[in-house]
Amino acid sequence: MKLLILGGVAAGTKIAAKFMREDRSAEVVLLNKGTDISYAGCGLPYYIGNIIPQKEQLIVNTPAQYARLTGVTVHTQTEAVQIDPQAKQVIAVNTVTGERTCHGYDKLAVCVGASPVKPPITGCDLENVFFIRTPDDAIRLRTAIDAGNIRTAAVVGAGYIGLEIAENLLARGIETTVLDLAPHALPGFDAEMAAYAERKLKEAGLSVLTGVAVTAIEGDGRAQKVTAETGSYPADLVVISAGIRPNTAFLEGSGIEMVKGAILTDAQGRTNLPDIYAAGDCAMVRHALTQKPVWSPMGSIANIAGRLIARNMAGADISYRGPLGTAVCKLPGFHAGRTGLTEQQAKAEGFEPVSVVAVVDDKAHYYPGAGSFIIKMIADRPTLKLLGIQVFGAGAVDKIVDIAVTGIMLNGTLTGLADLDLAYAPPFSTAIHPFTHTLNILRNKISGSLETITPAEFAAGGAGGYRIVDACVKPSIAGAPYLELTEVEGVVDGLDPNEKILLVCNKGKRAYLLQNRLKYFGYRNTRVLEGGITFNRVEA
Repeated sequence: MKLLILGGVAAGTKIAAKFMREDRSAEVVLLNKGTDISYAGCGLPYYIGNIIPQKEQLIVNTPAQYARLTGVTVHTQTEAVQIDPQAKQVIAVNTVTGERTCHGYDKLAVCVGASPVKPPITGCDLENVFFIRTPDDAIRLRTAIDAGNIRTAAVVGAGYIGLEIAENLLARGIETTVLDLAPHALPGFDAEMAAYAERKLKEAGLSVLTGVAVTAIEGDGRAQKVTAETGSYPADLVVISAGIRPNTAFLEGSGIEMVKGAILTDAQGRTNLPDIYAAGDCAMVRHALTQKPVWSPMGSIANIAGRLIARNMAGADISYRGPLGTAVCKLPGFHAGRTGLTEQQAKAEGFEPVSVVAVVDDKAHYYPGAGSFIIKMIADRPTLKLLGIQVFGAGAVDKIVDIAVTGIMLNGTLTGLADLDLAYAPPFSTAIHPFTHTLNILRNKISGSLETITPAEFAAGGAGGYRIVDACVKPSIAGAPYLELTEVEGVVDGLDPNEKILLVCNKGKRAYLLQNRLKYFGYRNTRVLEGGITFNRVEA
């Protein structure tokens, strides 16, 4: 059998290598437009920041090494330009010589990836304006920095890659501004979580401007500033990170079904045409929770789907349950991670979401280096099914996300996940794991033993009519009456049991404990502000 693969970065090389292990007698041919295959695209920001010092570290395998290792025939600088599904042939062009070649196949895998979107901004072609997608892109950018003439930079796009690049530019001592047309940074996070992250980025020295349309990049031959609706910003260097678009224009007219350029696939990785599969950044898969087609251009998804497709091509019948939109990102001073549905997405999908924002210890509070996780956990109120999680912190946010992924993929509920025997030792976690701690807080909220105002409700004016009471470890809210938790042993002078009271502490725990006491003494209209003053900006 002859397997032909178009594209050789993540999904393509995974399919080829795995298929050869399944069927060593097969002829497997891989066509790749560029000169590099199997490179670490997600590592490019860290090469720019000099955390990864050598460009060779980004290359998992050279074409020659990969061919020797796997037995796959690799043709680089060879771009597929036409597919004939009836004849089972692909026409390709050598990108150097222009020579056209014809390649037959028994089975075909389309893994051609995606390319950066070039937005309608004047000046994108100036010197020192970069689009970062390949090792060569990152090498050119780092070379420009290493020349020593870059003092300011602008990044257009506040998604994960844009923010990672911005973090590494900042680490190189470059004053960096991030601009994005979207209302918030970090797609996939609810608005109040993204707003908190933007404040933390600003505290770390990274200016993030959202809801701003960049209209031009200006300079005399090379970038000097970016112009937006809100003004001009100095930029000796500009990185455009405004999204990517599947490299599928050559498939128009082939009969392969696509949505906005992304190839539709089924659970086995098949397209609508016989013997043609697709994976990676050019393909859509089914979301694990909604079962709706979703475009999830991540290296992890490319590898998972690629391995599954290779096995199916070799005769297996395996279904991919689909992604959850899981992501993790290293940012200046903290990390961000998420998986599953946001609260707004859950509502749109017909769930009845209930959430909590909790500030919990990331390890034993007495252990050196201990900090906090800020976790938003989302569940379906009627079924208690876990739907999603979003987390910030200086520690290992990925472990919180990965536990949530496991729970969601196994259809876990808050009840079913409440007593997991998760790893504990002071350097790593707390006796009640931070995931479990957050889950318990959400269960208390659902049961009514914890009554709250969420940060989103608070920001929208939902605390109107409430009297703010300071329940912090020590007085911290100017103008608010202060209550020391341990001294409340009855009705409090000056505090009417019938009035609406918003209890605010540092993180939320002391306010909850105070609410419990006050309820016992007849206070029926108290609410706790989730996340306390750690997460919210509070004024009496």
